[in-house]
Amino acid sequence: MNDNRNLVIAVLLAAAVLFGWNWFVAVPQRHAELAQQALLAHEEKQKPVAQTLPAMGDVGHLDRMAALKVGGARIAIDTPSVDGSLRLKGARFDDLRLKKYRESINPKSPEIVLLSPEGTSYPYYAVFGWVGAPGETVKVPDDSTPWKLVGGTALTPKTPVVLQWDNGQGLAFTRRIAVDARFLFTVTDAVANTGTTSVVLYPYGYVARDGVPAEKGTWILHEGFIGVADGSEHDANYDDFKDNKPPQTFQSTGGWLGFTDKYWMTAVIPPQDAGFDGSFRASQLDSAKAYQADYRLTGRTIAPGAGTSLTERIFAGAKVVTVLQDYEKKDSIEKLHYAVDWGWFWFFTQPIFYLLDIFYRYIGNFGIAILLLTVSIKLLFFPLADTSYRSMSRMKKLQPEVERIRERLADDKIRQQQEMMELYKREKVNPVSGCLPMLVQIPVFFSLYKVLYVTIEMRQAPFFGWIHDLSAPDPTSFLNLFGLLPYSIPAFVPAALHIGLWPILMGITQWLQMKMNPAPADPVQQRMFAFMPLIFTFMLSSMPAGLVIYWTWNNLLSVAQQYVMMRRQGVEIHLFNNVKLPESLRRLAGGGASAKTHPGE
Repeated sequence: MNDNRNLVIAVLLAAAVLFGWNWFVAVPQRHAELAQQALLAHEEKQKPVAQTLPAMGDVGHLDRMAALKVGGARIAIDTPSVDGSLRLKGARFDDLRLKKYRESINPKSPEIVLLSPEGTSYPYYAVFGWVGAPGETVKVPDDSTPWKLVGGTALTPKTPVVLQWDNGQGLAFTRRIAVDARFLFTVTDAVANTGTTSVVLYPYGYVARDGVPAEKGTWILHEGFIGVADGSEHDANYDDFKDNKPPQTFQSTGGWLGFTDKYWMTAVIPPQDAGFDGSFRASQLDSAKAYQADYRLTGRTIAPGAGTSLTERIFAGAKVVTVLQDYEKKDSIEKLHYAVDWGWFWFFTQPIFYLLDIFYRYIGNFGIAILLLTVSIKLLFFPLADTSYRSMSRMKKLQPEVERIRERLADDKIRQQQEMMELYKREKVNPVSGCLPMLVQIPVFFSLYKVLYVTIEMRQAPFFGWIHDLSAPDPTSFLNLFGLLPYSIPAFVPAALHIGLWPILMGITQWLQMKMNPAPADPVQQRMFAFMPLIFTFMLSSMPAGLVIYWTWNNLLSVAQQYVMMRRQGVEIHLFNNVKLPESLRRLAGGGASAKTHPGE
């Protein structure tokens, strides 16, 4: 058995996984992000209240503003985190933008549009209401109710609004809507029965979206229906409702439900001590499919001269981890942090995020936080790396003896392998120990990718120089000399060819690390290892810059650690002679057959 076979297999497996990840995740992600940016450009920032029509050339503005005017009167929403408006008809939440998040890294680019009214490309809204008992004809407030504004003029954290509606049958409905400085709306409904008979009413809430925006996610991330019922997460994809499939239903006491996107979520939240029937459902519209996540609470009997009230909430905003956790604690919203898709390997992903977040709070830069995270991981796995490098150092010392065995038994491969294995066993050397530090990095690599991909904290997080978004690929490219030439890269050029400066630096550090390792004797293996840094450079070129920075810094730390360890073991380091050229290339360079040499000559 070849002494390097296991190492070669390990390297090939790692490369195959990274290549597959790049081809099936990173590249589609990049294409989907571009499609989403084009979609968001259509839903530009609007000021729907007290605003004049835009110029004729601003078609995107006109579409949205026209849709906002169709529904009638509106109440302005203005907080430090969101702005928009509330439609009085039905008290519908259907116009909301996120002030602190922009479509691009340009601070003047439009705000992210979260909720949109009917008439836009993708209507997306939330509604609360009441329904009567089966068979009853009592009028109740629903999505078309003409509420009257009786308190407040605009919805802000300091000024809630109060709405009223009388059904003309002895029921008076009052709705108080409040909002905090972040993303939580509180809706308090009260009903007074001034009639002569008892009524039974069932409160409900739902989030609906008509059609699905351009897909911006991959299999690594769940986007679609999401909720928590009886302490467990419930989710469903849009594709789960193809071919008129029936609703997915569940029952719970406490919880929430709605729709999640990559960075944003809208969810209706019933009283956490109340039982409800929940469902995820879809129906076919004329040109698209309508999706709805809804709940209905148990019935409430209201006697003549009596009343009832309840408080419901809407979360509509960015899935900031600390904000979600704060709502869980202060507002007792069960497991709201499930909105962030940590993935199957959450036990890796969450600690990496929390450690990054701690470093960020002290440093103020997520790029530096990634560097500190790399150092922390190196310290955590130091015993494993130390053992590996010691074994590699001893193996490097034995390299002359290994060469002599190969020369002496060049015609007897079986005997050659037997003697080398006996030598390794006698000297307590593990020939595959060099692959262990690299294999350990794979779960860390994927977990960090997940953090960069799914957490809003990493979105548009800058580093230094030309890296303005750690969650996006390095924007530079060797094709235009990293911006020195005055032209942009055509769209038809594959993303893997947009090799930026950081991926090139990563490839160089990968090459340096490879040079530190004992040289394989097999020419095929030599060629494979010689091209490995180049392959990794292409594979990582379309991955998030934060991931490439992590890999580059990890390589440098590994080179330094390995250098110190080898020096302590008394191993001479010939950096540029550790990997010999293949025999064919040596002949070309030397003008003919070359004599065999030992390492270090």
